[in-house]
Amino acid sequence: CNMENIDPVGVHTGDSIVVAPSQTLSDKEYQMLRKASIDIINAIEVKGGCNVQIALHPHSLEYAIIEINPRVSRSSALASKATGYPIAKVAAKIALGYTLDEIQNAVTKKTYACFEPTLDYVVVKIPKWPFDKFKQANRKLGTKMMATGEIMSIGSNFEAAILKGIRSLEIGKYSLVHAPSEERSIEELKSRVVVPDDERLFDLAEMIRRGYKLEMIEQITGVDKWFINKFKWIVEQEEKLKGMKIEELSKDYLLQLKKKGFSDKAIADLMKISPGKVYELRTLYNIKPSYKMVDTCGGEFDALSPYYYSTYEQYDEVEISDKKKVIVLGSGPIRIGQGIEFDYCSVHCVKSLRKMGIETIIVNNNPETVSTDFDTSDKLYFEPLTEEDVLNIIEKENPDGVILQFGGQTAIKLAKFLNEKNIKILGTDFDDIDAAEDREKFDDLLERLDINRPKGKAVWSVKEGIEEATKLGYPVLVRPSYVLGGQGMEINYEEHKLESYLQSAFERDKKNPVLIDKYLTGREIEVDAICDGTDILIPGIMEHLERAGVHSGDSITMYPSQNVNDDIKAKILDYTKKIALELNVLGMVNIQFIEFQNELYIIEVNPRASRTVPYISKVSNVPIVDLATKCMLGEKLKDMGYGTGVYKEPKLVSVKVPVFSMSKLARVDISLGPEMKSTGEVLGVGENLEEALYKGFIAAGKEMSDKRGVVLATVNNYDKEEFMAIAKDMKELGYTFVATEGTAKILKENGIESTIVNRVEEARPNILDAIRNKQVDIVINTPTKGNDSTRDGFKIRRIATEFSTEVMTSLDTLKALVDVKKKDIKNAGLKVYNIAE
Repeated sequence: CNMENIDPVGVHTGDSIVVAPSQTLSDKEYQMLRKASIDIINAIEVKGGCNVQIALHPHSLEYAIIEINPRVSRSSALASKATGYPIAKVAAKIALGYTLDEIQNAVTKKTYACFEPTLDYVVVKIPKWPFDKFKQANRKLGTKMMATGEIMSIGSNFEAAILKGIRSLEIGKYSLVHAPSEERSIEELKSRVVVPDDERLFDLAEMIRRGYKLEMIEQITGVDKWFINKFKWIVEQEEKLKGMKIEELSKDYLLQLKKKGFSDKAIADLMKISPGKVYELRTLYNIKPSYKMVDTCGGEFDALSPYYYSTYEQYDEVEISDKKKVIVLGSGPIRIGQGIEFDYCSVHCVKSLRKMGIETIIVNNNPETVSTDFDTSDKLYFEPLTEEDVLNIIEKENPDGVILQFGGQTAIKLAKFLNEKNIKILGTDFDDIDAAEDREKFDDLLERLDINRPKGKAVWSVKEGIEEATKLGYPVLVRPSYVLGGQGMEINYEEHKLESYLQSAFERDKKNPVLIDKYLTGREIEVDAICDGTDILIPGIMEHLERAGVHSGDSITMYPSQNVNDDIKAKILDYTKKIALELNVLGMVNIQFIEFQNELYIIEVNPRASRTVPYISKVSNVPIVDLATKCMLGEKLKDMGYGTGVYKEPKLVSVKVPVFSMSKLARVDISLGPEMKSTGEVLGVGENLEEALYKGFIAAGKEMSDKRGVVLATVNNYDKEEFMAIAKDMKELGYTFVATEGTAKILKENGIESTIVNRVEEARPNILDAIRNKQVDIVINTPTKGNDSTRDGFKIRRIATEFSTEVMTSLDTLKALVDVKKKDIKNAGLKVYNIAE
């Protein structure tokens, strides 16, 4: 597959918008680059997959090789999904000794792997960046990849593919109109498109909207004029629609817009009407999408793969069966807070449905996932997960139900719309989902059940928020109403910080309240439970190693729980069952608790699968998704062979350890807190907690050798007493200390000598120079109030991250690391365990 980056050389290909097949190459250029790639592959004797990246001069035939990856790569997944040609599978067969002319094409069953795919459609990949979570991050794109995931869209033309891609990103955009770009001056726009960031596409469109010369835009951006002209056509239609009334929208023009990828919502937003009005007009004109098959051969042979994309061309290739069928909504692009864990759930749900003889249909748009493999489900629709796109598929297929529980917040957000359209939602219905997510309804529910939660309320103004925080007493935990991954969550210690937070929160979202709770620093406990409407099954009670206040996705999770007594476990079972039955849960529910001063409090309830489902499924040996899917379809837990209540605990201890990518995100505070920052996780299993943690720490990239280095300690006042006990253990292990004057004084009082280093604002060489010069091996820095980038602690943590020095911001994590090192575990003595026994 040949692919073209819209962004010129200098932007990492993982951060660039990519188009397949290439759109701006002449046949001569294409054949030249194809021959060069094949010559390279033959010269280095590659057997299997190979990725060749080439830079081509825009105005000549001069080219240069950027890099060669003689393996499958990130691009291989995209190319496989774009063409329907399974590159990794073919590469594996080649490794086993097969030749290309012996490997059958799984899509056509008639051609072979030596037959190069032909595309009669356009594919666009757009990266998904984490800047909606990290507003303070440096957004400039360069040679270091910052995207956490990507979407892929398929259209019959470039305009359709790019507009589908934009709405697939879930950033609230449906066209090239972007409010911040509209507010920028032409000079600002010009400087911003020269050094690209994640908003470059919208800034470029705004320059076109203002009438800036297209040749100049090409010159300063390096984006080919072919793409610029395509953006120009979209912008012209957007401007035209802004001045139109719905009565003026003719059938021919509406059909043209739909063929070019304009969604009902995009048209409606531009015309300042409701999407429902456009849908009604479309229905009146009988303008409906047809679905084409991705067949690898441009329609030359009949394809057997049920892998579809929507278009508004006339011929439809979908065959509708009369079998019982269920649509499973995927989770869209990978992002912090909603990762590959949800795809695990979607795929296992499909496996379960297929075993029951039910036809399965997946809707998703992420090329990196197993759910978008064309042979995972009976049918795959590679489409945006928006109201219109999903409804079109439902109207086409007329399923017996739709499953939302395994698609994270992406799918759950569609519950209200589907409910209004009288679409059957399998599992927990919309009203009960809303009761769990709406603060006031949920508070009423807990009050009825006589279950505690941290004191707090939903506030609708800055004034009300300040009054509530004063009543509760600082610190308080604040967050928006509907969040995943702790987005927008903060712990506030001071009134002026809270005031600033509330002002920006209400500016962003005027329709929903902000939640304010008393912040309790207790032990955090989590369960994923399955409910059939009568009974519940808790596969395992998980305990977080870090105290409450660190997001569950960034905490080390331990199973079985290590410090939870039988009374609390009984309460967890009781509360979980009461809540699940009161919410009429069918399928999955995730509940997070705090144990504080021997009392149990509910933090939150999610009536869906959570990111811990793959972890607890593997380590408890309970097929959670399978059981939950059966419950949604009316089966009972007591008939499934796993019992009810809390499932028996295994002898082995398993820990889930988060993995962070903070070195890639400049200006982001790395300290652990209520907003999730990890991009992945690893599993460690052992006979005891220390062995499991040792394996987990190594897998997560922590230094676990016998080497004992220099510790730089800057600990805030209320952590100093607790830190001293850990510091004594570190001294016994052979660590030496460097500290600022205040911490050094307390270390000395506790019998620990240290070298004093100047504070950030004092004369150089100071604490930052010690880190830059690699004079320290571990930085221990517990954050003071807030994560302000002007504070010393923030600067220390950032410099340490940028110079690849281990940073610990939680004393709980530090203590666990030290306890493991005290055990003196050696790699040679580690065992491999069968967690399925």
